[in-house]
Amino acid sequence: MSNENYRGFWAATIIVSLVVGAFSGAFGSFFLKPYLEKTNWGKDFLNSNIVQQMAGQKEVIEVTEDSATIDVVKKVSPAVVSVVVTKELQNFYNLTGPDIFDFWNLGQTLPQGGTKEKKEVGGGTGFVIDESGLILTNKHVVSDEQAEYSVVFNDGKKYEASVLARDTVNDIAVLKIKANNLAVVELGDSDKLQIGQTVIAIGNALGEYRNTVTRGVVSGVNRSIVAGDNYGASELLENVIQTDAAISPGNSGGPLLNLGGQVIGINSAINLQGQSLGFAIPVNQAKTVIDSVKKYGKIVRPWLGVRYVQINVEIAKANKLNYEYGALIIRGEGKEDLAVVPASPADKAGLAENDIILEVNGKKLAEENSLVQEVSKFKPGDEITLKISHAGVEKTVKIKLEERKE
Repeated sequence: MSNENYRGFWAATIIVSLVVGAFSGAFGSFFLKPYLEKTNWGKDFLNSNIVQQMAGQKEVIEVTEDSATIDVVKKVSPAVVSVVVTKELQNFYNLTGPDIFDFWNLGQTLPQGGTKEKKEVGGGTGFVIDESGLILTNKHVVSDEQAEYSVVFNDGKKYEASVLARDTVNDIAVLKIKANNLAVVELGDSDKLQIGQTVIAIGNALGEYRNTVTRGVVSGVNRSIVAGDNYGASELLENVIQTDAAISPGNSGGPLLNLGGQVIGINSAINLQGQSLGFAIPVNQAKTVIDSVKKYGKIVRPWLGVRYVQINVEIAKANKLNYEYGALIIRGEGKEDLAVVPASPADKAGLAENDIILEVNGKKLAEENSLVQEVSKFKPGDEITLKISHAGVEKTVKIKLEERKE
């Protein structure tokens, strides 16, 4: 092979390796670049416009994304708070040495009296949604009605907080503090999320490290999970966002943000058995809650009055159904767990056990848009049209929604 052809071979190799990306960074830096710098034609090639442009482009991309993250954190952090949970607990006398009458409780705390004292028993994260002091967080963060709550801002200011509303449908709650002219987050549109999109999570990691920032991508959308808390309670969360942005205990209730600094989700759950597996409630699901609290001072939800299971391929096969979508109206395991609540809007419209609700106002019910999600888009008093299958016959039914009673 001639010297000219030899140089051409290596030049072609370099171009290919540069285009490949990550491989070119390692291979080119450690193997090709030192060799090229020893030759005149190699130096000319490294200084050529195409090489410099490609190297510069990679640097610009990295700097731009880092800059966007920094800007988002600066913009949103003043509106993110740590939620502190305190409760009055009994103090016990502590035995510092062994009890000669008890060989099995060596040095343990024994209930021999003591005084009550308020102690911090938990925490989470929240963010300001209105400058008058409304704060959004997770319901499971403030689920204890016997506890007291306070919030701490990034600048160290602390305010007592009251729970204004707990959502019965989603893991969402609204707090109120006595403050004005607060920094407020901007709410985005979670329906526009794309898988692979960069997201940023801010929260009170592990209940200790305030305003911890992590970055990742949207790994999935329209997920359904069963989330549990430290008290043994569990809740089905539908249509949640999956992300690999690190979400730790204590981050619950914090914002999941896009690179524009808009909230697109409320961090809610993590999978302790899987790394880089966190979940957030889409912010669009919280918007009706926010509007309701601002207007009525409480969460007003529409009510249909049925117990159902969302049909998928597996359920359809197991129950020999004619449809692989829709909401199958069924009773629960208990005697009181009726399929249709007596005197409910569904009962008044004639819906019955084993009916399948196929559509709500022309929108087909599937795993990514469940019955409860579709009904939640309306207000009490609204009339909706359901397409149902009753005894194998399809028909439409008009139902006037009522307010959900707690």
